[in-house]
Amino acid sequence: MLKRIVQLFIVITGATVGYLYMPELFSIMDVSWQSWIQSVTGAVVGALILFLLTFWVVDYIVDFLRWVEDTLVRAPVAELLFGSLGLIVGLIIAYLVNNLLQDIDIKVVSQILPIFITFLLGYFGFQVGFKRKDEFLNLFARKDKKMLEEDELSGAAVDPSLIPKEKILDTSVIIDGRIADICETHFLEGTIVIPHFVLEELQHIADSSDGLKRNRGRRGLDILNRLQKDLPVKVEIYDGDFEDVHEVDSKLVKLAKVMDGIVVTNDFNLNKVCEFQNVQVLNINDLANAVKPVVLPGEEMTIQVIKDGKEQKQGIGYLDDGTMIVVEEGKDFIGKTIEVVVTSVLQTSAGRMIFARPKSLEKAL
Repeated sequence: MLKRIVQLFIVITGATVGYLYMPELFSIMDVSWQSWIQSVTGAVVGALILFLLTFWVVDYIVDFLRWVEDTLVRAPVAELLFGSLGLIVGLIIAYLVNNLLQDIDIKVVSQILPIFITFLLGYFGFQVGFKRKDEFLNLFARKDKKMLEEDELSGAAVDPSLIPKEKILDTSVIIDGRIADICETHFLEGTIVIPHFVLEELQHIADSSDGLKRNRGRRGLDILNRLQKDLPVKVEIYDGDFEDVHEVDSKLVKLAKVMDGIVVTNDFNLNKVCEFQNVQVLNINDLANAVKPVVLPGEEMTIQVIKDGKEQKQGIGYLDDGTMIVVEEGKDFIGKTIEVVVTSVLQTSAGRMIFARPKSLEKAL
């Protein structure tokens, strides 16, 4: 059906062109036919020529139209809407610019240049609306949210800084799982935002052929289900994406800027990137380290030395919370439970490390 419609359109176009311009050709050839005969003949000849051409080009045109149709049908509504709005704005600007060019008495400027200006401004308008749809959507969403909060808090003077910001979770903190326990204790306020691109990465990990990765991905999906169904927190899925950005971490940083939200992670490198780009970040490891019991140099503790360390004569042990204890001169005590004296503590966002010496050696000194 579409093929017949395209053929009919091409034939009508050929007939129209022949009807309009063939009489001029006849006049150049000094053909003395009546004007209506020239017009009819031109229409028939033009329609016949383009009809014959349809056998070569109609299939390409139909394939192109079907490709455009499939692309438009599959595209999200938001992309079509903002792309169309951008196109309309671009064409309006092109129309205004072209009106100014019509006053210039140069044929190239007044007739040819407007074609290129219309095409370029229409293209750029569509691209801006299409690629910046997420920013526009969040701009409207933030305005609606602000108006809703003002309605709820009408009559009361509330500092906007006291309103909790959205907490955007990254893949590592979801797989880690401690975020669910934190939310359960009500220490994390505000809406929990799960970006769709993070959800896709989790699903990709859960479908991995590697058993360890697959288990980590499934654990992350279980944590999300727990957050959404069992815990007293508001969870939202952010459906937008930043197609010009490929890395998930970069998308998280950009989303946090757009939403004016806070990234929640336990990734040391993402933590540093957020700080560098002035994006608020909550590191679960920092929180875990903050609530661990304070250990000071000179304190005594009892640990089991499990294995040897990287340096010569070092032994390694662990506290109940997983904190690593590096025991100097502790290699000879592997497999034994001994008393040690803390010599120093190293605290970083990646964790805490305690250095100690066997108490028996301290007494000998």
